[in-house]
Amino acid sequence: MNDKPQLISVMVVDDEPLARQGMRLRLQQMADFELVGEAGNGRDALRLIAQLRPDLLLLDIQMPGMTGLQLLQKLQQTHAASDMPLVIFITAYDAYAVKAFAEQALDYLLKPVDDERLLQALQRVRAQLQQRDQLRQHVQLQKLMQNLQQRHLQSEAAGADADQELAALQRLLPAERMVFKDGHKTLRIKQAEIRWIEAAGDYMCMQTRETTHVVRATMKSIEARADPGILQRVHRSTIVNIRAIKSLVPYQNGEYMLTMDCGKQIKLSRHYRNKLALLQST
Repeated sequence: MNDKPQLISVMVVDDEPLARQGMRLRLQQMADFELVGEAGNGRDALRLIAQLRPDLLLLDIQMPGMTGLQLLQKLQQTHAASDMPLVIFITAYDAYAVKAFAEQALDYLLKPVDDERLLQALQRVRAQLQQRDQLRQHVQLQKLMQNLQQRHLQSEAAGADADQELAALQRLLPAERMVFKDGHKTLRIKQAEIRWIEAAGDYMCMQTRETTHVVRATMKSIEARADPGILQRVHRSTIVNIRAIKSLVPYQNGEYMLTMDCGKQIKLSRHYRNKLALLQST
């Protein structure tokens, strides 16, 4: 039996050689973290990230030429969300902390980095990667089941039939509940229990208070059945529970960043800025 832990690949990006060395020595003490690369500037970091595809970036914010924030923005422009490495910002300036979270960093560490805070941040990395793997496996399993069950049907026709069936079932339920298909199961879920719904190809990942469901539906069909006083679309691929929004702050290029009551951050795109007044009133 092989008890060796699955390694989490890490890349350190910091313009200070001593800072990189210090982080290198600390990571050597972690059995499940493997340092695969280092960079002293943003340009080299972009090249190495494309080559090494690390699970985690330990990223300094203040660097000459290209800051850590600018580096992360470039990665977000060229990588799908599922391919993005997790990011922990490292900074000597606490004022950057709020902006770091707005840029979707998992955590941030202040220099000089405290050992206990580093351990806490790395534990969050472990938990986040485990959740990502479980969701990916769930999606793959559901896709396989759907392909086996519906291989004789055209995708568009199957989707239309599913929407019609769900709409019929919806009419039989109280208004506060929505119905979804999760494989062979029919889910009847209170709209207030839903935190957010995100598109994942031909499927939807629906997060409730308790768990994540992978359901067969379309954004259009969900919008048509949703109570607009609870569920609102804020992005072409995202619907949120507006009652679960904890804060709403300007982001960039006319966009906003929503923080949900569970800590999840979701972008309000420019296309849905007409929802801003409604969201601010919640």
